[in-house]
Amino acid sequence: IVAKQGVPSPEEAHWFIARSKADILACAQSVYVPVAMLDVLPALVPGEKYAITLVPEQSAALRVLQHAGHEQACQISHVLGPYTGTALEPAAIRALMRANGVPPGDPVISLHWRAGEWPGYLEIRTESGREIRSKKVYYNFLIPFFITQASLQSMDFANEFADLAVGDAWSPKFEMLGQGHSVLVSRTSAMNEILKEMMDRGDLCLTGVAADDAAAMHGHMIDFKKRGGYLRNRWRSMTGRKAPDYGLHPSPLGVGRILVEVVISSVFGVCRTGWARRVMEIIPEAIMGPVFNHLRLAWKSASKPAKRRGLGGLRMDVVTPAWRKPA
Repeated sequence: IVAKQGVPSPEEAHWFIARSKADILACAQSVYVPVAMLDVLPALVPGEKYAITLVPEQSAALRVLQHAGHEQACQISHVLGPYTGTALEPAAIRALMRANGVPPGDPVISLHWRAGEWPGYLEIRTESGREIRSKKVYYNFLIPFFITQASLQSMDFANEFADLAVGDAWSPKFEMLGQGHSVLVSRTSAMNEILKEMMDRGDLCLTGVAADDAAAMHGHMIDFKKRGGYLRNRWRSMTGRKAPDYGLHPSPLGVGRILVEVVISSVFGVCRTGWARRVMEIIPEAIMGPVFNHLRLAWKSASKPAKRRGLGGLRMDVVTPAWRKPA
């Protein structure tokens, strides 16, 4: 069970049950908008077993259903999923098209989030023949304007409830090599056996990497989820808005990191307003993309001391959620 871009329309994505190699290949590439993957459960054929790809919060939800003995949920024997930092609201696509001067009446006929060679580019083709291509590092400028609320409130980056989690290997070493490399985390003996069989057949090449090295590839986003997600949820709860309590407290959590989160959350709060989105559409992507990438790298460098301080020894202390404490 995989997410398929282009269903029911080129701009949308939907769950899809793949039953052949061709089906799986047709669903390759990333999908950066939310897909309600667990809506597939009523469509499962009784007696069949399935593997499924899920983002972190969906993996956790499925495990709860399986723990409760949910019949269709228990038909899923393998859970695979991507490392997931941020997802975009579907409105981001139309905003990018307006920013590129595509009129509302020109429908999309194909959309690929990471076309071409790694790290790829967003490719949008329209019925009139227009083609929009935006480098991965450039169309990231859409994130502060259209990031989903779930992305801000989730504390799971590495898909911790999946049997197999996969992410881009973002490190200078692999980026210099090009062609794309992935980091894999296998968490079950059954998945280990599958990977071993693939390696023995020559279908897969894997090299062991130290846990610290694997974590360093994504230190920025691990911090964004573990410490940032915790702070954002606490602040929402304190202001009377809905927020999950995962029963986890990141430690250490210094004043510097809290101040960094004040800046991050303020930027998201401003950028997600309607007027900020309209301003964004006025600025050509040829300007917005490079400027945003420059600002992103500058902010990443400036905030790195606070965001990386204590990250290597980060603990997630288990605490009793408020809703589980006796009255």
